[in-house]
Amino acid sequence: MTLSFRRTATMRVGAILTIAALALTACGSDSDGSEGSDSPSTSSSGGAAAGGDYGDIKVQLSWIKNSEFAGEFIADSKGYYEDAGFSSVNLLAGPVAQEEIVATGKAEFGLSNAVSTAAAVANSGFPLKIVGATYQKNPFSILSLADGGNIATPQDLCGKKIGVQDPNLSLFNAFLKVNDIDPDCLTIVPNSFDISPLEDGQIDGLVAYLTNESLLVKGDGYDTVDLPFADNNLPFVAETVITTDDMIADHPDEVKAFLKAEIQGWTDACNGDAGYKEGSELAVNTYGKDIDPPLELDKEIEQSKQQCEALVKSDETDANGLFTMSDQMIADNIASIKAAGIDISAEDLFDSSLVNEVYEENPDLKG
Repeated sequence: MTLSFRRTATMRVGAILTIAALALTACGSDSDGSEGSDSPSTSSSGGAAAGGDYGDIKVQLSWIKNSEFAGEFIADSKGYYEDAGFSSVNLLAGPVAQEEIVATGKAEFGLSNAVSTAAAVANSGFPLKIVGATYQKNPFSILSLADGGNIATPQDLCGKKIGVQDPNLSLFNAFLKVNDIDPDCLTIVPNSFDISPLEDGQIDGLVAYLTNESLLVKGDGYDTVDLPFADNNLPFVAETVITTDDMIADHPDEVKAFLKAEIQGWTDACNGDAGYKEGSELAVNTYGKDIDPPLELDKEIEQSKQQCEALVKSDETDANGLFTMSDQMIADNIASIKAAGIDISAEDLFDSSLVNEVYEENPDLKG
């Protein structure tokens, strides 16, 4: 596993947390013509669904084409997007500044997280909304070794060296603030998106993704300890579906069609062992087949299992359906976002009306 595979947890929030990051030129054009050939649709419908003919669209992913996007791969390969009325769906690999890509019309939809989108809306006035949430909980964590830092509580951070990537510094400081931890009690060590300093004992903890870095370190034979942000006073949703205000106002049926296909794809992806394997095999053999070095199937299956059981599914989704966003969840997100120093209202960031309408119109999707 090379360095590029060990960056996942650090690119998501950081891409748009600051004005400087927002000013970076998005690199979506590199993907525009090269990502569609690995998207085989197996639908036999022969054309757009009765709901509408929405043509070709682009979806900006937040990371490389691994099993993090198992639901999208299944929705594409099984023809759910086509059945919803799309001629084709081009899944554009990241990481890029998803908010900028969507806001400037280079993609109709994007997958991001609540903090990044809030920063883009509040700081740069991007006309975006979150219309659904794949991950009901964010996967950010402080990763440590059991026989090393052993950071099991926020208080355990004191006296430790913590690897924090520059883009995630604001998020880490928010985590300290909401847990009443004095930043002076620990040492922040700049980290270059690599887990080796943790494994080598150069640092005691690392800002990481539960579904990626934690699995990589475990795979290297270490006993690990995770301190999840979501379970320690900093909850926010991730892999959120974003689109523009104009899309919501002028093309609500298209947004709902996309959400319906997403729900179908992720329902299959999280359907037990068979679903975990199906999405992971699509990642390894089809959508991510050109990634170098190659994706490893066992790791992708484990990632699929963890993200479905810990992040995608919840008591609320069991009751209300995948991708839904309750009023309480939105309120908790706004509190977390304000803790990160971003001033924004729920109305300016979230629009749950369309995903709710999807379930009203398609009650069979629930459960």
